[in-house]
Amino acid sequence: MSEDRLVTINTNRGAITLEMMPEFAPGTVANFIALVRQGFYQDKTIHRVVPNFVIQGGCPRGDGYGSLDYTIRSELPPLYYDEAGYVGMASAGNHTECTQFFITHSPTPHLDGEYTIFARVTDGLEVVHQTQVGDYIKNIEL
Repeated sequence: MSEDRLVTINTNRGAITLEMMPEFAPGTVANFIALVRQGFYQDKTIHRVVPNFVIQGGCPRGDGYGSLDYTIRSELPPLYYDEAGYVGMASAGNHTECTQFFITHSPTPHLDGEYTIFARVTDGLEVVHQTQVGDYIKNIEL
């Protein structure tokens, strides 16, 4: 694994390290990295936690209903949510992704082919499992 593919999400509960997957979702990774560089994710709330399913954050409003004034296209290569720790883009349908992302707690095969996978957790899965609604992203480091 190349160090330049790693990002660290620093939360109030601890750090979560992700390995980006640009070979499968180049546009999504580029969008996420651009938002990180702009400091967009600093102090964003984890607004959704569904036990044994996902944690979700990255909403500009903090309630799951916000977005920016653009969308990116869905990238759906043959990857599968077959274990905990996959990172996908939240969406309201095909080609509506923007800033919100989720991290899975467990296998979630019903998401396969519907939500872009762009990264996976390499360290800090225990932080994902401890996260509660109202926790927050302090920042994300490249």
